[in-house]
Amino acid sequence: MQEYSALSVLVIDPNQHMRSGLHNMLTQLGITRIEHAVSAGTAIRHLEKKSFDLILCEYDLGSEQGQDGQQLLEDLRHHKLILPSAIFIMLTTEGVYSKVVSAAELTPTDYILKPFTVDVLAQRIARAVDRRSALLPVHQMTEQGRMREAILASEVSAAANPRYATECGRLRAEALMALGEMAQAEAIYREILEVRPLGWAQLGLARCQKEQGQLPAALETLQRLVDENPKFMAAYDMTASIQQSLGQPAEARAALEAAVSISPHMVRRLRHLGQVAFQSGDLEAAEKTFKQVVAKSKYSEFRDPEDHVNLVRTLVEKGDASAAANVLRDLERSARPGAATEVCKAYSAALVQGLNGKDEAARTELGNALRALGDARSISSAVKMGLAQNCLQQGMDEQGMELLDALAGDPASGVSEADALAVYERAGRAELAQNEGDSVERYLDGLVRQAAAYSGQGDQRGAIQVLQVAVRRRPENAGLMSALASAILRLMLDSGWETALGEQCAAILVRMRKTDPQHPMLSALSSQYVTLRGKQ
Repeated sequence: MQEYSALSVLVIDPNQHMRSGLHNMLTQLGITRIEHAVSAGTAIRHLEKKSFDLILCEYDLGSEQGQDGQQLLEDLRHHKLILPSAIFIMLTTEGVYSKVVSAAELTPTDYILKPFTVDVLAQRIARAVDRRSALLPVHQMTEQGRMREAILASEVSAAANPRYATECGRLRAEALMALGEMAQAEAIYREILEVRPLGWAQLGLARCQKEQGQLPAALETLQRLVDENPKFMAAYDMTASIQQSLGQPAEARAALEAAVSISPHMVRRLRHLGQVAFQSGDLEAAEKTFKQVVAKSKYSEFRDPEDHVNLVRTLVEKGDASAAANVLRDLERSARPGAATEVCKAYSAALVQGLNGKDEAARTELGNALRALGDARSISSAVKMGLAQNCLQQGMDEQGMELLDALAGDPASGVSEADALAVYERAGRAELAQNEGDSVERYLDGLVRQAAAYSGQGDQRGAIQVLQVAVRRRPENAGLMSALASAILRLMLDSGWETALGEQCAAILVRMRKTDPQHPMLSALSSQYVTLRGKQ
């Protein structure tokens, strides 16, 4: 058993007797680097400090908040506390296994059904170590952001280890999606589904369809997935997201409510449901849901001060100043210190002061929030838009417009010009949106003329840099995207293929296809890209 001696192991089980039993089994296998966690919270604190090669986790964690081992795994993956290459083995009963094995998008490396012997444990660890070794080159390339090399490594691993061919296909498809090559990823998922109707492959197919703008087809794929796996939670989440994009808030809410009825303890899903209810104007439902989120997050290692903000906003919208003030006090008492918390506290205080008619105090708090925002890295676009709206309502026009301008100009924010316009309208300041829009259009026209001048002088890189700024400001403008893609292709035609620019061009063409599939330049640019890509 000496080959296991280098493994570091974290055992997660609330039962002291079970932890001791597992510890003894592991020592019999020559494993001595063992640490214990009695709950999801203690496990997270261990994993924040160090990584482990192997995690053995009891499915039933006995948490007061109802979190089970599967939800812990999803949290760990979502917050990137464990690497994709980490071995995560779930310990569970046969009855639970039959219910969860086909329903999870993020599956453990393996399940072990209780009771089990040390020989069974040894066999499963051996199998997991073998799998990790086979897939490790792919994971390493992915973790380093080297997606082209990850794709090649997955092909090599599949040829050398046919038993892991399906998993290699999954990793290859995910790498292609990261590169924006949705059609190629879709082909892989369809190939996998021809062999087995795997839930994660159906979900991957739906993601590809969504990213290519095929929203009705994506919904059909997700409906088939839910029909076959009614407890596949990620399918409900994506369905709701697509329905929101289609302007179907009632349908999105129904999908999330169905998911919550099956799995009531996943905070991210409850948060999404509360946001949908708030946006649709159902303040009673939003209040109820956001209260659940705050309560369930209270003792979580991943609690987010924005949850209190969401609840304060809802109560302020209802006109309940007393309840909103109580939530603000709870935020001040319970939140961890940090810039994000300061933003949330000041913004919440501004909302309460505004409801109480204390506009000067509200403006002071908004100023505090904006100052803290400069040091905060984790504030969502939704909170920033709410902050901008409140600034506009309080007459802080310059600050509100500046914040919205920065959001609309940042592709990573997910905020479009239409979203920014809606904020102006909700704030009752539509006239500012018109002025801002005229100013931005003049600015963009100037950028396009500057790019044309650079191009005429033979400075394609200068033209590309200018057009990149314009596209960031108008990420949905197919004309600007076309000009940028054309400039990139012209440079690479003259100077040779450049991976970073090639990947950027591919992503632009995917966005063009989603935004304006009938754009007159799309076909020619796509053909030119494929030709250049084939020559590299």
